[in-house]
Amino acid sequence: MLAKPPARILRARGREIPLGGQPLIMGILNVTPDSFSDGGAYASAGEAVAAAQRMIADGASIIDIGGESTRPGHEAVDAATEMKRAIPAVEGVAALSIAPVSIDTYKASVAAAALEAGAHIVNDVWGLSRDPGMAKAIADGDAAAIIMHNREKVDGSLDIFEDMRAFFGKAVEKSLAAGIGEDQIVLDPGIGFGKTLEQNLEVLGNLAKLNGFGFPVLLGASRKSFINKISPSDPGERIGGSVVTTVFASLANLAVIRVHDVATHMQALKIAEAAIASAR
Repeated sequence: MLAKPPARILRARGREIPLGGQPLIMGILNVTPDSFSDGGAYASAGEAVAAAQRMIADGASIIDIGGESTRPGHEAVDAATEMKRAIPAVEGVAALSIAPVSIDTYKASVAAAALEAGAHIVNDVWGLSRDPGMAKAIADGDAAAIIMHNREKVDGSLDIFEDMRAFFGKAVEKSLAAGIGEDQIVLDPGIGFGKTLEQNLEVLGNLAKLNGFGFPVLLGASRKSFINKISPSDPGERIGGSVVTTVFASLANLAVIRVHDVATHMQALKIAEAAIASAR
C-alpha cells in the first residue's frame, strides 16, 4: 500500500479545506456554449446554481465554475464575455455557503472579479504562466491556486515528469513571490493538455509520483479525449473510463478529483476507499 501524504489544510479566502483523507470531489460546472462535454447545459445562473446544489447533494466538496471552454480547438473569448457568463453563477453558488467555489480561468481580471463575487479558489489551466497578473490577483484575494501543467506544443520526446517538475517549480516560485502561501497551492498534472496519449497514460499510471512534488495534487481526467483514443466514444459515453481514473487517483492518495458525474464518482470512490481500508 502507498503511504498517504500528510494531512493538510488548504487555505482559501477564510475557508480551511481539509486534505489528506479520502480525496475530495470537485464538481465541474461549465457555463459555456461550447465546452466539450456540457456546453450549453446551463443557460442561466439559476440553472447553474441548481446544478451546483445537485452536485453538492451528491457529494461534491468544491464547485469549479468555468466561463470559457479550454477544449482542444476552442475559440477564445475576451474577459468581458467570460465574466458575463461566469460571475452570476459564482455569486449564486457562493451564496449557498456550503461548498467552496473555484473559478476556472487563466485571466487575472476574471479571477479578481470572481473572487470579489465570492469564489475561494482560482483554477488556472496555464499554471500562472499566461497572464502576468494572475499570481498577484490570487494573492490579493487571499485565494487558493490550482496550478495546472500545460504546454504550448506537444513534444513526445520529453520526460513528462521532469517537464512538470520544472514547470511547477517556476510556478510555485512565482506564487510565493507574489504572496500566495504554501498552504494555498494545489498542483494539477494537466491530463489532456500539451501531452501525447502516451504521456497522458504515463502520468495516469504513475500518479503517486506527483505527491513527491510537495503539494496536494488534483486530477482532472473526466470524459477527456484520451479515453476516446483508446475506446472510441463521445464525451457522454466516457464515464466508465473516467471512473477508472478516479480509482487510480484514490489508490495514489491524491487530494482532489475533478469530475462531471459527481454521484457516479463518489460511489466509485467509496468502494475504492473501503477496499483500501480492508487491505492487509
